[in-house]
Amino acid sequence: MGKAKSKAIRYTPEFRRQMVQLVEAGRKPSELSREFGCTTWSIGHWVKQAARDAGRGDGGLTSAERQELARLRREIRQLKLEREILSNVWSAPAMQDLFFEW
Repeated sequence: MGKAKSKAIRYTPEFRRQMVQLVEAGRKPSELSREFGCTTWSIGHWVKQAARDAGRGDGGLTSAERQELARLRREIRQLKLEREILSNVWSAPAMQDLFFEW
């Protein structure tokens, strides 16, 4: 039998902020993990991201930078698609006859 796919749990931004605040107040991620059911890794990730967003992180991307990067990647993908479409249109024999038959 195949592996059962586990559905990723999405935690609300408020829940994440509360976990970060509890860690900053001195609670251990492992005890929060047991108490609230999220993984220790997730809590650690949220704490690191909050530090980056506050300007005291490890040099990784802030949340705003991640959003901008995702937006720019979508824009690049769209521009490449448009360029490919235009390239195909201009390479069609009818277009070549229209401009190069003179």
